[in-house]
Amino acid sequence: MLFEDTYKTIEVKSEGLFKDKGSKFIAWAIPCNSEEMVKTELELLRKTYYDARHHCYAYILGFDKSAWRANDDGEPSGTAGKPIHGQLLSYDLTNTLIVVIRYFGGIKLGVRGLINAYKFAAQDAIANNSIVTKIINEVYVVKFDYTDMNDVMRIMKEENLEQIDQDFQLRCMLQFAVRKQNADQVIKRFKDLRKVEISYLKTF
Repeated sequence: MLFEDTYKTIEVKSEGLFKDKGSKFIAWAIPCNSEEMVKTELELLRKTYYDARHHCYAYILGFDKSAWRANDDGEPSGTAGKPIHGQLLSYDLTNTLIVVIRYFGGIKLGVRGLINAYKFAAQDAIANNSIVTKIINEVYVVKFDYTDMNDVMRIMKEENLEQIDQDFQLRCMLQFAVRKQNADQVIKRFKDLRKVEISYLKTF
């Protein structure tokens, strides 16, 4: 079965800018991998740009893009958070937060003007960044007796598995990461060693 085991995200923090009729839209694209990080970054920007009228944002989190949000922060519904979120979707990004800070210039832009402003500010912040493709890995723990050490280490070497942790006491323990698309064949090889226990820990 073929499935996607990579995702795209941004490499660093980057800034974007869009101006229209005196209003200034400052955008920040920020790598984030949790809602806690999103909250921290939003608080920091609100303190930095304390005199701005709006701090609108959108984010997508998780390699499966399962967590997301778009917030208009007082702008007319659908004119800010949605176009920012649209840029994240357009570039197929996850683990990314984009915040657009607006300084009002005294002239109303209208619904279309606002949508364009938030879209182009977000787009500029992404354009000033580097998009990177990351591999989705799964982490497993293998427990085994010393008598199975050679067989376990052979699989580790042949499958080119990344060893994360080990503990060799009365019973041996190895923790390793494997690319998601290769996980099934690796699990099968370990399970074929009858005395070996293998269990899933996490995905990253």
